[in-house]
Amino acid sequence: KRVRLAAAVAVVAIASVVATTAFAGGGREIREELTGYEEDPMVVSTEGEGKFEAKVRGDEIRYELSYEDLEGTVTQAHIHFGGLHQSGGISVWLCGTTTNPGPTGTPVCPPSPGEVEGEITAEDVIGPAGQGIEPLAFEELLDAIRAGVTYANVHSSKWPGGEIRGQLNDDRDDD
Repeated sequence: KRVRLAAAVAVVAIASVVATTAFAGGGREIREELTGYEEDPMVVSTEGEGKFEAKVRGDEIRYELSYEDLEGTVTQAHIHFGGLHQSGGISVWLCGTTTNPGPTGTPVCPPSPGEVEGEITAEDVIGPAGQGIEPLAFEELLDAIRAGVTYANVHSSKWPGGEIRGQLNDDRDDD
């Protein structure tokens, strides 16, 4: 009985370690759909749609952003710090354009339909300091993603505040 109990405790301990490290650096995946219905402060009715997929590994996030059928020309895309039905400041640039360039090294947003990929490290976190996330605060960005208070947003010429958006969160379901 003691051997069985010890084995059961060991299995539970191993499972806990695996679950804990999955998001914090063991390859946690984020998959979210982007639509105009999640835009804030005004919901946008658009044919545009997209997908944000990312994998967290240690001190980096590798991401792919795709979008199609946008009604305007894509101008920029970011991860913002804001909850569901809340607008927030920019934490990370996902892509920019010549008219709206991101920080050095930011990928270029291709025309719709488009796909962009990249990696996010501490050097890519720009804030928003006015909401308590200082530049370079990668762990705070991860905490915000875990808490479900960040969103990916694609901005366009027709909808400068954002045409499609998807709330990023730490559950295993797609939104």
